[in-house]
Amino acid sequence: MDDILDATNVKILRELVANARIPITELARKVGLSKTPVALRIKQMEEMGLITGYRAILSPLKLGLTHVTYVEVRLSDTRQKALEAFNAAVRAIPEVEECYMIAGGFDYLLKVRSEDMAGYRRIMAEKISALPHIHATTSYVSMEAVVEQNWTEL
Repeated sequence: MDDILDATNVKILRELVANARIPITELARKVGLSKTPVALRIKQMEEMGLITGYRAILSPLKLGLTHVTYVEVRLSDTRQKALEAFNAAVRAIPEVEECYMIAGGFDYLLKVRSEDMAGYRRIMAEKISALPHIHATTSYVSMEAVVEQNWTEL
């Protein structure tokens, strides 16, 4: 991996993280190469799976999704089939922005976005509580985002 992530590729990745729509000409100028080698390096990093895609990052605040709640989930069954059923079902809830399986005092941690507390309550009652094998949940409301999407350092 070290030969793939040389100093030039790290520069390319930093620039792409900051602005994935940067023109190749400008990117090449910033990293000190011509367009063709930069394009080849990007293609190589895509093919090896280092760059997995490009996307628009939307502002949840502008979309009215100002309420963030973290939910600890404890399951009643943690056998493989139960985990697979939970995983498939939680992926189908669009308000669940992130979901992590946790090693510790609970099984999953969800990040849920909604417009307000009433919206979160609906999501909890109608969607999260209906997930398979739910035993218990504990919710934590976020008061302020201090750091989000901080992937600029490599």
